[in-house]
Amino acid sequence: MLTDEAVEMLRRAGWIARTVREEAVKLVKPGMSFLEIAEHVENRIRELGGEPAFPVNIGVNQVAAHYTPVPGDTGRIPDGSVVKIDIGVHVKGYIADTAATVSFNPAYEGLVEASRLALERVVEAVKPGIKANEIGRIIMETIKSMGFNPVRNLSGHSIDQYMIHSGLSIPNYDDFFSGWRLGPGVYAVEPFASTGVGLVEEGKQVTIYSLKKRKSRLPQSVMEVYEKIMDERKTLPFAERWLLKYSGNTGSIIYYMSKAGLLHEYPVLLEKSNGIVSQFEHTFIILHREVIVTTI
Repeated sequence: MLTDEAVEMLRRAGWIARTVREEAVKLVKPGMSFLEIAEHVENRIRELGGEPAFPVNIGVNQVAAHYTPVPGDTGRIPDGSVVKIDIGVHVKGYIADTAATVSFNPAYEGLVEASRLALERVVEAVKPGIKANEIGRIIMETIKSMGFNPVRNLSGHSIDQYMIHSGLSIPNYDDFFSGWRLGPGVYAVEPFASTGVGLVEEGKQVTIYSLKKRKSRLPQSVMEVYEKIMDERKTLPFAERWLLKYSGNTGSIIYYMSKAGLLHEYPVLLEKSNGIVSQFEHTFIILHREVIVTTI
């Protein structure tokens, strides 16, 4: 049951997320460094009174999700690319999750519109008790009608305090097995459209992590960092570059925590057929008789 205070925190997180998303869409340009974008987005979240719920995801072309800059990252936005900016904000653990796509290639404007329009139609349709696969059907039919494929193995999700993915998945297609109804709670819906087969696979690179709650023997310096992250973020995801405030040797910290089984890793997700991917996302509060879209 969401209290009035929880709804207020969720609204606040949504306002920050929307504001920073809109700024980021205007900011991102070919030639900009990934680090510059990430630092701007994450610093603005803090300036506005929130904290990043996860490191900003910057997905270029076939990179669908889970890429954030690493320490010393030299990557820049390529000319003619399609760029997804996925932003999470929390206020006292209450989360807003939102995303938008920018195209610097006119050939992909239809792809961007496909995921944007799919989300717009979901916003119009969502009501208390709607079935998850009805949302998936709307997304699938909208994207396919424009000549693209929804990404079938990425999905929206339920959200809880300090938990971005709290167990329920909202498909991007008409999934027979997702006939459950959206009751009171918080949900993110994120249509992904692809020029390819509409499936993602894990790449070799990992840039985002979260902690597991477990006792383990670690070097004292590493244990201190583990405890600081757990105190600040619980099990919310973090980036290796965020560890620079604790140590210049971030790779060693990641190595020891991984070896001790204390890390959940989020590999970069790539479109399986190398297709270009677009994404839009909003966060919904569903109450008994009302729906609030916090990021619109």
